[in-house]
Amino acid sequence: MLYLALQLLQNQFKINKVNDEKVGKPMVKKVLSESTFPEVGKEEIISKKNEIAKAKMLRGSAWMTMGSIFSRILGALYIIPWYTWFGRENLAANNLYTQGYTVYSVFLMISIAGIPSAVSKQISNYNGQNEYALGQRLYKKLILIMLGLGIVSAIIMWFIAPFLSQNDKNVIPVYRSLAIALTIIPTMSLTRGFFQGYQDMFPSAMSQLIEQIARIIYMLGTTFIIMKILKGSYVSGVVQSTFAAFIGAIAGLSFLAWFYFRKKDEFALLAKQSANELIISDSQIIKNLLFEAIPFVVISVSTTVYNLIDQFTFKQIMLHFTNYGVTAINDLYTIFAGNSNKLIMIIISLASAMSATAIPLLAQAYSNHNKEQTALQLADAIELFFFIMLPCSLGMAAVAKPLYVVFYQYNFTGVYVLSFSAYVALPIGLFMVLASLLQGVYQNMKAIKFFLIGLAIKIILQFPLTLIFHPFGPLMATGIGMTVSSCLMLRYFYYNLEVNMGKIIKRFDQLLIFSLVVFAVSLGLIQLSDMFLNLEYRITALIVLFIAVGAGGLTYIYLVLKTKVADKIIGSRAAILRKKLRIR
Repeated sequence: MLYLALQLLQNQFKINKVNDEKVGKPMVKKVLSESTFPEVGKEEIISKKNEIAKAKMLRGSAWMTMGSIFSRILGALYIIPWYTWFGRENLAANNLYTQGYTVYSVFLMISIAGIPSAVSKQISNYNGQNEYALGQRLYKKLILIMLGLGIVSAIIMWFIAPFLSQNDKNVIPVYRSLAIALTIIPTMSLTRGFFQGYQDMFPSAMSQLIEQIARIIYMLGTTFIIMKILKGSYVSGVVQSTFAAFIGAIAGLSFLAWFYFRKKDEFALLAKQSANELIISDSQIIKNLLFEAIPFVVISVSTTVYNLIDQFTFKQIMLHFTNYGVTAINDLYTIFAGNSNKLIMIIISLASAMSATAIPLLAQAYSNHNKEQTALQLADAIELFFFIMLPCSLGMAAVAKPLYVVFYQYNFTGVYVLSFSAYVALPIGLFMVLASLLQGVYQNMKAIKFFLIGLAIKIILQFPLTLIFHPFGPLMATGIGMTVSSCLMLRYFYYNLEVNMGKIIKRFDQLLIFSLVVFAVSLGLIQLSDMFLNLEYRITALIVLFIAVGAGGLTYIYLVLKTKVADKIIGSRAAILRKKLRIR
């Protein structure tokens, strides 16, 4: 899958190089004007527009996918030495880390206030009307607002940390170390949203990668010094590990600032050529943006709210209604909310990357009242989601044993929880994509409504499922809640936006069959290896993992290219891949 995405990215640059010479929509308008194609009819012009719009989405998805997946892979790989250096206290350390980041994520989303996604959407809308100056003015006005929001959120999180600790004093300094990062991350996220509004995903993807690299270098360096050289407390190691979020944010923001000044002349040229027909005051711009931003807060924080419910209910349910001790309960929570969640977020990040790409394109089509183009882009985005997520989800479930051993250490419960979590990643990812698509067509309240229905189901099912299935229960409740929300969103797309669900279902069925073949190949190799090798050792597990993942990935690539299903989703680039791989 990674090879397929890299090839898609490479080919996209070759095919669309001319479209990247300028930023924004004017070039698209120029290329697709009727005077440019006097020999073709209106239908062919529309077809060419659709092809370029799809190409933009695929190119943007490729950049965001690469940035997200490499960032997530790095974010998962660090756990191997980090987890080892904590020794016997590794589960306790990861428990503190998981608790800290769950609460921090809520504060982060509130401090960002959904503004980056809303900015991406609004700027794309203004650019589509040739009002580039208006979008740039919006961005400059928001920089100080985002900085202020970040500082206020950091102060609040710092002072209420004791009240969020659930009587665990060790987690208080963890919360406070994370609060510092809140001061600058909102500004960084705003800048990413600005570039995404121009359908330029490269700076967002690259800054995300740089942020992760800087964070991990600081995190591993300080942990090694504290735990291996100074023989210090695991709490101190975790505090420095979480403070690394601030270090990473500085690095990511620095790259974005450099890229912005590098493109400053291009932005100035676009602003100079603006139509300047929309006369809107600064206060009205901010008001419109906040109106758009509030729903993004709710949706952005949705998965974190699910995790927060797990954090504050799992321990209480298990303490009062089972015979488990506190240490055992904390370990179980860490296994499903920390260890497994960190790994499935690698594939879930693919969904968030695609959703970030879809919003500006959808907003542009929808604002131009192009129903056909809107429906087509919705269908393309959903198909692309299944194209990537189905094999990744089922593939991870198949290789759960060696994967868990490589990143952590053998744990019977941990292996099965990871396998189950991989299945749950599919409805979580689908919810994230569909919610973003719904917001892209300005149906913010619908997105919130469907989220709240799913959340209510999660809350209702949380107690009985946790009581019966223990660590699997919260995952089941999450999967069911997300699935209900996703079904409601798909139903809305079908009845209100005329999305061709028959085509999507047909594509889903084909991709599911291929993904099940991948699952069988990978799992078969794991089971066969387990008969002759001891997969509880990290080196052995790593070798088998590479073989199983490689075999499964190549099988999927061969199937989608051989049957030409890939042609229906990624277009002409599939033929290029087929030729390179010599598949007839």
